[in-house]
Amino acid sequence: MDNCLIAMLMFLCIFCIDKVCFATDTITRDKFLRDGDTLVSNGGTYALGFFRPGNSQKRYVGIWFHNVPEQTVVWVANRNNPIDDSSSGVLRVDRRGNLAIFNGNSSNPVWSTSVISSPTVTCKLLDTGNLVLCDQNKGDFLWQSFDYPTDTIISGMKTGFNRKTGFNWSLTSWKSPDDPSNGDFVLRLDGRAPESFLSKGSSVIIWRTGPWNGQTWNGIPLMTSNFIFHYSFINSLDEISFTYTSKNNSIFDRLYLDHLGLFHRATWFEDTRRWNIFFSAPGDACEHYGKCGVFGSCNSDNAMICSCLPGFEPKSPIDWDLKDGSQGCVRKR
Repeated sequence: MDNCLIAMLMFLCIFCIDKVCFATDTITRDKFLRDGDTLVSNGGTYALGFFRPGNSQKRYVGIWFHNVPEQTVVWVANRNNPIDDSSSGVLRVDRRGNLAIFNGNSSNPVWSTSVISSPTVTCKLLDTGNLVLCDQNKGDFLWQSFDYPTDTIISGMKTGFNRKTGFNWSLTSWKSPDDPSNGDFVLRLDGRAPESFLSKGSSVIIWRTGPWNGQTWNGIPLMTSNFIFHYSFINSLDEISFTYTSKNNSIFDRLYLDHLGLFHRATWFEDTRRWNIFFSAPGDACEHYGKCGVFGSCNSDNAMICSCLPGFEPKSPIDWDLKDGSQGCVRKR
C-alpha cells in the first residue's frame, strides 16, 4: 500500500477517535463532547454544543435549531455557571452517571444533572430538542432538559407545576442578549384561575393570559389550536400544565420570554431567512396588569389612557395627571 495512503488512513483514524461525538446524537462514558464539537439529533432538527452569546467571552452549553442559519438557542445548561473562553470545556457522563460540564482539566464540574443515576446511563439528544439521561437497560428517563426550561418553550415542552412534588416548569428571561443567566422576568402558570402570569421578580405582575377557557387562553386568539399547532391544557390531581405541539416537523416555532420582559411566539420563515413574530405580550399599555387600578378603565387610543368608571374619581389626582393610574379610583363622595 502506498505510504501516503497509509499515513492518511492513520490520520483519519486518530481524528475519528479524538472527535468520536461528531457523528452521533449520544454521549456515554466513553464518548464525550469537547468545546468545538457539535451533537446533532438523529433527524437533524436540533444541535447541542458550546456557544458564546453575543459579545460575551463566556462559554455555555446549549441546544439550538440545527437547520436555522441564525443560531437560535432554546435551552442553556450552565446559564448561571459559564466557563472561560480561554479554557477547554468538556461535556461528558461522569463516574457517578451524571451529565456534567467540566472546565478544562478540573475534576469539579461547573454544572451537573445531579440525579441518582445508573452505571448503564447514556445521554441522548432527541429530535424533539429534549436532552435526556436514560438507563440503557430499563429505558427510563432519569433526567430531561424539558423539565428545566430556560427562556423558551418549543414543541412538546410544558409550563406548569406538579401538584404532588411542587416541581415547577416556568420560564425565566436571559439577563441580556450577551448573558443567558437568570434575568428579571418570569412567566409561570398559576393553578387557582388557572392562568399564566408574567412578572418582574416574584411579586410585580406585568401581564396575564387570562384563564384557560377550554380551548385557548382568553384574549390570545393566536394561541388557538389549528391545522399546524395543537395547544393542550391539563388540570388534574397530579399536575396543572400547558403544552403546545407542532403537527409539522418542518416548521420551526418557539415561545420565548425576552430580556425586556416581552413574551413572543415566533416562526422561522425560510423564504425571508428570519423569525416572524406572530404574537407579543404585553402588546400595548392597556395590556399591562393593573394599569389603571381598581374601578379604572383603560383605552390606549386616548391621550389619557386611564379613566374612572361612572361614579368614581382618581384616588391620587397628582399621579393620575402624571399618567400613573395604578392606584385606581375611589367612589365619589
